[in-house]
Amino acid sequence: MDIFDKSAQNPGGWRDATVRMVHEGRGTTHLVDVREPDEWAGELGVIEGAECVSLASVVEAASAWKKDETLILVCRSGNRSGKAAAALQNSGFTRLINMTGGMLAWSAEALPVAGR
Repeated sequence: MDIFDKSAQNPGGWRDATVRMVHEGRGTTHLVDVREPDEWAGELGVIEGAECVSLASVVEAASAWKKDETLILVCRSGNRSGKAAAALQNSGFTRLINMTGGMLAWSAEALPVAGR
């Protein structure tokens, strides 16, 4: 069973996954960090392998992605990544996961970030 199948259904239509689930299942998915560029270099860091695409440009960037691939969306707290999930769902994406708690929760669990 992959992370999409393990994740919880969100009332918005996408799925929610904990940071531990994302940490364990990220190698088989497309991880997209929708924070702003200054945040990617900030204290919370970036998850290894994440594609950094700000929320404002995520729909445009998504034109290069497969609509049926599993996308895990990440932000600082889980709010903007939820907005990204809604926008991508409206664009026809079907396997969307919001990482609940965002990078704040990732950091609280002391999970690894790129370059650190």
